[in-house]
Amino acid sequence: MRIRYALPVVAVATALLLTGCVDNSGGSGSGSTGAANPYGVKKDDALAKTLPSAITKAGQITVGVDATYAPNEYKDSSGKPIGWDIDLANAIGAKLGVKMNYTIAKFDNIIPSITGGRYDIGVSSFTDTTEREKQVDFVNYYNAGILWASQKDKTVDPDNACGLKVAVEAGTYEDTDEIPAKSKACTDAGKAAIQVFKYDGQDQATNALVLGQVDAMSADSPITEYAISKQKDKIKAAGKTFDVAPYGIAVDKGSKLTDVVKNALQSLIDDGSYTKILTKWGVDDGAVTSAAVNAASKQ
Repeated sequence: MRIRYALPVVAVATALLLTGCVDNSGGSGSGSTGAANPYGVKKDDALAKTLPSAITKAGQITVGVDATYAPNEYKDSSGKPIGWDIDLANAIGAKLGVKMNYTIAKFDNIIPSITGGRYDIGVSSFTDTTEREKQVDFVNYYNAGILWASQKDKTVDPDNACGLKVAVEAGTYEDTDEIPAKSKACTDAGKAAIQVFKYDGQDQATNALVLGQVDAMSADSPITEYAISKQKDKIKAAGKTFDVAPYGIAVDKGSKLTDVVKNALQSLIDDGSYTKILTKWGVDDGAVTSAAVNAASKQ
C-alpha cells in the first residue's frame, strides 16, 4: 500500500534491473504535459463546463506525482512520467478537454502542495485513509491490497512463511509493517523469522525472485500483477490479494474539482476506457465499477 514513511532506504542486496536504465528518483522537477490519448477518449462538453473557471482558463490541471512506482507511475528513459495511473489521469483530462501538467515530486510533499495551492490534484497511488481525509478529499478509482508472488514451480503461503526469504521494496508498508508483523508471529511461536531482503526499487525485488535469490516477494497487488504479466514463465501469484484498501486521486478539501474528477472517472468507467487502461497494464483485478469519494471514512 502506498503509505510512505520518512525512513532511510538501505539496500541489502543488488540485482540486474528488469526495466533498463530509468531514473526513478523522487526528486522535484518541472512538469511535463500529458497530452497523449491512445484510448480514443472523447471530450464531454457537459462535464467540461463544470470545471472551475481558473482551470478552464488555464486549459490544464496541475498534477503532483512521485514517479517511482512501476507500473502505476514511473519515468521513461527521458524522465517523462508514465504508467497506468498516468494513462488514467490523461484520460480524465481528455474527457474534460484539458491537459494534465505533471510535476515530479517527493511523495510526502504532494498533499501539502495540494493544500497549499501548488497542485490541483495528486496522482500517486495514494491509499485513501481517514487520517489523510482530514487534509484532502479522495476520488476513489481502484482497490489495491497486498499480493505475494513466488517462483513458478514453488508453492508459498503468505500466512505460513516462517524462515523464508522475502523480497520487498524498502520503505513500503510491506517492509515496515506487514513482513515485520508476520515475522514476529513466527518468532513468538518459536519458529524461524522471515528473512527480509530490502531493495531500493521494486524492479530489483522482482528480479531477485525471478533469479531465485529469494523465495517470495510482497508488494501492492497491481505491482505484483504487473510483474507476473511480464514474467509469466518465471513467477506466479502466491495466494490471493489481502488487506484491500482504496486508491484515491487527492484533491483539495472541499474543492469543486472533486466532483468534476469523480464524474469524469465515472464516464470513463461507463464508456469502457477505464477497463481498457487497466487491462493494457495487467492490473484489472482491482477495478471498481463506480467512482466514489472518501471511501475510507465510509467503510
